[in-house]
Amino acid sequence: MKILSRCLFLILLISGNMGMAQTKDPVIDGIVKEATENSQLEKLAHELMDVIGPRLVGSPQMMQAHEWAVAKYKGWNITAKNEKWGEWRGWERGVSHIDMVSPRVKSLEGMQLAWSPSTAGKDVIAEVIIIPDLADSLAFAKWIPAVKGKFVMISMLQPTGRPDYNWEEFGTKDSFAKMKKERDEKTEAWTKRITKTGYTTRTIAVALEKAGAVGIVTSYWSKGFGANKIFGAATKKIPTVDISLEDYGLLYRLTESGHTPKISVRGDAKETGIVPTFNTIGEIKGTEKPDEYVILSAHFDSWDGGSGATDNGTGTIVMMEAMRILKKMYPNPKRTILVGHWGSEEQGLNGSRAFVEDHPEIVKNIQAVFNQDNGTGRVVNISGQGFLNSYDYLGRWLTKVPEAIKTPIETKFPGAPGGGGSDFASFVAAGAPAFSLSSLNWSYGTYTWHTNRDTYDKVVFDDVRSNAILAAIMAYQASEDPAKTSRDKIILPLNAKGEPGVWPEQKKPTRKGGLD
Repeated sequence: MKILSRCLFLILLISGNMGMAQTKDPVIDGIVKEATENSQLEKLAHELMDVIGPRLVGSPQMMQAHEWAVAKYKGWNITAKNEKWGEWRGWERGVSHIDMVSPRVKSLEGMQLAWSPSTAGKDVIAEVIIIPDLADSLAFAKWIPAVKGKFVMISMLQPTGRPDYNWEEFGTKDSFAKMKKERDEKTEAWTKRITKTGYTTRTIAVALEKAGAVGIVTSYWSKGFGANKIFGAATKKIPTVDISLEDYGLLYRLTESGHTPKISVRGDAKETGIVPTFNTIGEIKGTEKPDEYVILSAHFDSWDGGSGATDNGTGTIVMMEAMRILKKMYPNPKRTILVGHWGSEEQGLNGSRAFVEDHPEIVKNIQAVFNQDNGTGRVVNISGQGFLNSYDYLGRWLTKVPEAIKTPIETKFPGAPGGGGSDFASFVAAGAPAFSLSSLNWSYGTYTWHTNRDTYDKVVFDDVRSNAILAAIMAYQASEDPAKTSRDKIILPLNAKGEPGVWPEQKKPTRKGGLD
């Protein structure tokens, strides 16, 4: 029996490693070996996501992360620097505490939005009211004085706190259809309710602030258990808080039934003035073609409802790990290999757009950019981004990637140029061959993208390790390729208006942010 068990173990071991079998290229073998036997990913993730935490542009944690990254690179004998590209409103999150104090006492799950004004060290206690369904903006103007001294709820009451997949698994077909119909009707009705005020969901908060409300209460449910999206506040003097679907629903129903709930809100935050914003740039200098560049790319900033783990902590540590491995296994590349950790991607690709604008000498000599952003999953899609001959060089480079990593990847050539979405688009707009290493979903859009649940425990390290190997091998192959990559573009198809398609326009970054 022991002999049989040992044989079975060896068979499983061999079959599991066939996709990572040794090649004839010692650099690739070294990359795979280092990534699997000496991975630094868990350590990097803990230090970045747990110790430093989320990296909102303009926050002290963002600056701490930049300094941490430079120190890490220098510890690996990689040249690195923080390069200033702009300025932003400085703000530091403090403790949020939200309690219902009437008609009963209950601590509520919620937090202030980014850049929310603080409550100046005090607990603000007031009644909660709901935006009413009024006839038009004139009726709203007559009603709005009623908000003085109140917290105002401006989000729709969700008809269910169960995600659709839960209904599909356990509900009847009829009850699921009934719920969706009710939700659609409520969503349409709420949209009309806000529109009739004469404001948008963004501008109404400012109007309520001016009218004397003491705070704004929202709930941006992300359609998954316990997940809310946490973005930025529009108010300048009063706090804006987001409350979980469950607790928001409680307050809403109590208000509707006439039980006049009151809440107590404390939101500690610090305004830190105008602060500089940076990109972190690391470099392994090329030996034969030092003025041609391969760039590993990932945005460094995050929203701060969670800890910025899968957006984009995982992309960040993929590129850091790839650089670490390349420095060890391929220390003298033919072309210069850069890594860019971009600031303020979340507010409009600002860091990478600034880099493209500030460094035309680099952009014109880019061999390839590899960007990873959309979550913790293993890479399953690469598009040619509209570069006519991208199938040639990307296809050749991918042949060197271990089968276990390469097989799940669907390629689309020549593809279409991305106009946004992540930092690769900043380079594509400038005509540089830049590509998104797009990941398997892992319920990213629902549970971690910009949510309060984007934390270390959502990282799938086997997939992240696979991506670090892929990024390192692709950078190695791009560096070694004797040929310069072609920048020829496809002729874009007609757009919806029947007009010729146009390549995405290079856009200017916002270099002074959060000040209006």
